Formats: sequence, C-alpha cells, structure tokens
Amino acid sequence: MAAVPLTHGLVVAGLLFGLGLLGVLVRRNVIFILMSIEVMLNAAGLAFVVAGSRWGQTEGQIMFLFILAMAAAEVAVGLALALQFYHRLGTLDADGAATLRG
Repeated sequence: MAAVPLTHGLVVAGLLFGLGLLGVLVRRNVIFILMSIEVMLNAAGLAFVVAGSRWGQTEGQIMFLFILAMAAAEVAVGLALALQFYHRLGTLDADGAATLRG
C-alpha cells in the first residue's frame, strides 16, 4: 500500500487549519464559528496522524483520539451555550455577546 508523503499530509492539514481560522475570523454566526473550530481541531489531528505514520509511531493516533474526545466535549458545551445564547437574545450573532456583560 502506498503511503501519503509527509509534505502532502501536512500541506492538507495546514490548508484545513487556515480555512478553519478564516471561518472563525470572518463568520458572525456562533454555529459557524463552532464548526470552524472543529475543522481546526481535525486539521491538528490530521497533522498528528501524518507525522506519527512518518516515523512509524502510534502516538499520533493516540493524540488524535484525545483531540476527538476534546472535540466532542467542545460540541456539547458549545451547543448548550449556543442554545442559551439564542434563548436570551433571539439571535446567534456573535456581536450580541457584548450585551451579556454583567
């Protein structure tokens, strides 16, 4: 089976991370911001797996499992926050968070 070269995998991971970062910086909707953070986490996981496979180590896959667990927790907390945000403000616009100051 042919392996993917290290540079190709890291370039794809870098592109995914850049797209996620662009989504976080440009979007105003809380749901889209959370999805962009998920893309960034998956890009980091891809980089770990590619680097781990390059050196024949399993630590990259183990780190990816930790990243998946963290992403699942982020989705649960983020969705709960988004629901409360919508319930209080009636919108999911991230600029509305300024009205929530104590």
